[in-house]
Amino acid sequence: MAVRVPSMELNRSPPLLSGGRGKTCLQKPFIVQAKRSGGLEKANTRPRGPQASEKLKKREPLTRGTVSAPLPVPGHIPRPPYVGSNKMPEISSERQMQDKETIMHMKAACALAARVLENAGKLVKPSVTTDEIDKAVHKMIIDAGAYPSPLGYGGFPKSVCTSVNECMCHGIPDSRELKDGDIINIDVTVYLNGFHGDTSKTFFCGEVDEAAKRLVKVTEECMLRGISACKHGVSFKKIGRRISEHAERHGFGVVEQFVGHGVGRVFHSQPIIYHQRNNMPGQMVEGQTFTIEPILTMGGSSIECDMWEDGWTAVTTDGSLAAQFEHTILITRTGAEILTKC
Repeated sequence: MAVRVPSMELNRSPPLLSGGRGKTCLQKPFIVQAKRSGGLEKANTRPRGPQASEKLKKREPLTRGTVSAPLPVPGHIPRPPYVGSNKMPEISSERQMQDKETIMHMKAACALAARVLENAGKLVKPSVTTDEIDKAVHKMIIDAGAYPSPLGYGGFPKSVCTSVNECMCHGIPDSRELKDGDIINIDVTVYLNGFHGDTSKTFFCGEVDEAAKRLVKVTEECMLRGISACKHGVSFKKIGRRISEHAERHGFGVVEQFVGHGVGRVFHSQPIIYHQRNNMPGQMVEGQTFTIEPILTMGGSSIECDMWEDGWTAVTTDGSLAAQFEHTILITRTGAEILTKC
C-alpha cells in the first residue's frame, strides 16, 4: 500500500517505495508510513547490541507460511472505490468532517469493527493459524453486510492484518501456526454503508512472558494517553508528546515509520497523526474522525524495520517484539469519543 506522505517540515525525506526482505521500511500502509530522516539505510548493517541479542535467544524469528487465495465477497455488498485496482490510492487531502447523519454511519461501522476484533481475539491460541483468523474475520464482516477494507487495497490479498511478535504491522495471514508465548496484533477495518471503521489490538497467545505483557500494557496505555490529549482546538503534536513521554518512561521505543490517519468515507486521509514528538502544525476540529495507533518495541529509542519480499510485512530489524493498539476517534468540543470501543 504505497501511500505517499508529505514530509511537512519534520526534517524527513519524502517517503519512497520499498520491497524485498531486508529492504528498509519506507512506504506501505494500512497505517500510513513516513520515512525517518536518518538511519534507515543502515538498518541491515547496524550491529545488534546485547539487549537485542538477548531477546532473540528466547524466540525463533518469524517465518512466512503459505498464503491462500483471497476470499470472495458476495456481489450485493458495496465495495470501496479502490477495489479492483492494484494501484495504491493516494492519501486524500480531504479533512473528513462528520455531521449528525454521517456520525451515525461512522458509529455503525466502528461498532462492527470493534465486535469483529473482539471475536477474532477469542480465536487466538496455540496451533491456530493466522489464515484461520482471516477466514473467521472475513465471514463475520460479510455476514454483517460489510466489506473487509484491507482486501484489495493496493493489492493486499487478505481481509485482515495479523502481525505476530517482531512484526510491527501489515502481516499477511498465512498457514503459520501461532505458538505458546506469541503476541499478535489483529487489525480490523470494515466498510459499511460507505464508511470505514478501523481498529486493532494486540492479544496474548497462551502463556506470555512478563516482558511481553508489559510491552503490550504500556502500548495500550500510550494509545489511551494520546486519545486523552484530544479535543477541539488542541494541536495534533500533543498526541505524539503524550505517547513518547509514557513510552520512554517505561524504556520502550515508539515506531516513527507508521502513523495514524483521517478515516471516514475514505480509508486514509489527512490529518496524518504522528505518534512520536514532532513539530507538525495543525489543530483538531470538532467533528473530525481519525485514528491513533502507536506501535512500541522493546528495541529502545533507535528503531529500524525491514520489509519482507511480500512488500507488506514490516518487522523490527533487531528482532525485538512490537505491539500496537488502535482506535478510531471523533473529536468533540470537550474531548474525544472512541468510536471503536466495545
